Amino acid sequence: MEEKNEPTDIFLWANNVDGIKKELDVQFFLFNKHYTPYTTSFSSELNTQIKPLFLFDLINFVNLGAGTGLSVRDFELSENEENVLLRTDLEKVGRAETLLNLIEHQRGDIVEFSEQEHEFKRIKGILARFTHKDSPNKPFYVIKQISQGNVLNGSTAWEFRDGRFGAFQAEVGMKVPADNQVMIVDKDIFVFNQPKFERLFNYDYKKQALADQKVAEIEKQFKLSFPEGMDLQSLVRERKKTVNKLQKIEVGEVTQEQVIEYADSMQLELMTDDAGAIIIMDGNDLDVFVNLINEDYITSEITGRRYEVKSKKLLDDPEGEPPRG
Repeated sequence: MEEKNEPTDIFLWANNVDGIKKELDVQFFLFNKHYTPYTTSFSSELNTQIKPLFLFDLINFVNLGAGTGLSVRDFELSENEENVLLRTDLEKVGRAETLLNLIEHQRGDIVEFSEQEHEFKRIKGILARFTHKDSPNKPFYVIKQISQGNVLNGSTAWEFRDGRFGAFQAEVGMKVPADNQVMIVDKDIFVFNQPKFERLFNYDYKKQALADQKVAEIEKQFKLSFPEGMDLQSLVRERKKTVNKLQKIEVGEVTQEQVIEYADSMQLELMTDDAGAIIIMDGNDLDVFVNLINEDYITSEITGRRYEVKSKKLLDDPEGEPPRG
């Protein structure tokens, strides 16, 4: 069995980095809501701002915390409290792991950001990759959420200079958030701002844990078939809508045969293989399947039209029928 690496000693780490912080090199990447990274660069006039904004306050927070009783607790087992730094495993946060994998192992495929081609309004976050010349293969990352409320579009913004307003000269202007948000060291994610971490990576542990449980129940109840390299768990994790839907589904009330018949009666394209397993090729197929086991399709007895029900309120059982379940 592979042994689990010990979590990073963040206090020792901060103390060590504090001694070499002026020698660190930094690269910047932008990423969008699909976690596609883009390379970008910065002018030398920003050198005096970069490390104070992305690193120095973060190190100071940890170093000061070492003397004031700052404790490190697992994100999944703790609430966000004063003088507590939350930590989780990188492998638990699939979107963060995928983003770093692209940056570290598929750098040649990453294109430079262009406002004309990619649009800054679609950017979700900015990642600073820090390295030291003595250990270039041991980077760490500081990540901040980009709020579009702090972004200025050059076509509609004005600038105030020398006592008067004028046209904003840049394509885009951005106010960099000064707060500490997320840092990744080795295989550990340190969460300084829980809400922003959750928004950055769409990570809601409690919802995901329940969704994982529902996935296990579905896999036990139904025979499903996926393309090579895909499974139900990974597909669900990438779809926030599905994670939310699974919170209230009661698995087991509808059988495999009923799902297939239900899909046929609603004229939905739900395919099965030679062994009778329901084929799930992509997220759209998954949505149809989940809607079917949640009985989210109806036919109007008045017009005969078919509908997908977005929300349901269970009424009393019809008179004379035993309660379901």
